[in-house]
Amino acid sequence: MRAGPPLLFQKAMTMTETAKELDGRVAIVTGSGRNIGRAIALELAAGGAAVVINARTNRPEADAVAAEIAGAGGRALACLADVADAAAVERMAAAARARFGRIDILINNAAIRREKPLAEMTTEDWREVMAVVLDGAFHCVQACLPALRQSGAGAIVNIGGLSAHTGSKHRAHVIAAKAGLIGLTRALAHDLAADKVTVNCVSPGLIDSPRAGPQPQHHQVNRTLSGESGTPGDIATVVRFLCGPGARYITGQTIQANGGAFLA
Repeated sequence: MRAGPPLLFQKAMTMTETAKELDGRVAIVTGSGRNIGRAIALELAAGGAAVVINARTNRPEADAVAAEIAGAGGRALACLADVADAAAVERMAAAARARFGRIDILINNAAIRREKPLAEMTTEDWREVMAVVLDGAFHCVQACLPALRQSGAGAIVNIGGLSAHTGSKHRAHVIAAKAGLIGLTRALAHDLAADKVTVNCVSPGLIDSPRAGPQPQHHQVNRTLSGESGTPGDIATVVRFLCGPGARYITGQTIQANGGAFLA
């Protein structure tokens, strides 16, 4: 395992830790009770943003991340909402505006990453993944759009995945949903450019994070150039950059953060 983010972003962090480039901004990070989502929430808070911590049902995890941010002097709100439920997402966006007065940043990170052979996959299996990954991103953008348009420097970052580019066995639903996020990113970049809202996708590679089950199949066949896995912090620093003032000329892009496991 490699400790800490890449050198380029370490330098960026050194500058922005003093500058607090996200001061006054408000971010919603879906699926931020653990792993990559948690790291993104902590990183945006370190940049000065107030952060809405979202989980579907695990209140203790969401509260723990919010408490961690508050303990470091930041502002956070824990909010339970299933992103597949449009009404629940509307309530989350309303809670963010009620607490912080605005929404400037939306990170669509919530995902389900099941593995099942196609012959055994049911319509329910397919829809469960699509509802969270792709429908959830749509619901979140719709709910946050009025506030993002008012921001003047809004940013949406969708979190993709390596297998959407390389393919993988037993992941047809996940790969289709994550590939759909790339298309959504490009479409929204066109739709929202006039509103000064940037829209990008960050595609993580082989990230070393706790999992309930075995390593995903594509982790067993893909390799980084160094042979080392990444960390959630490696992804979080890229997201922070895309949400900041130094990335306003970047939109509609898929940023590969994968240690060279896939070269675009």
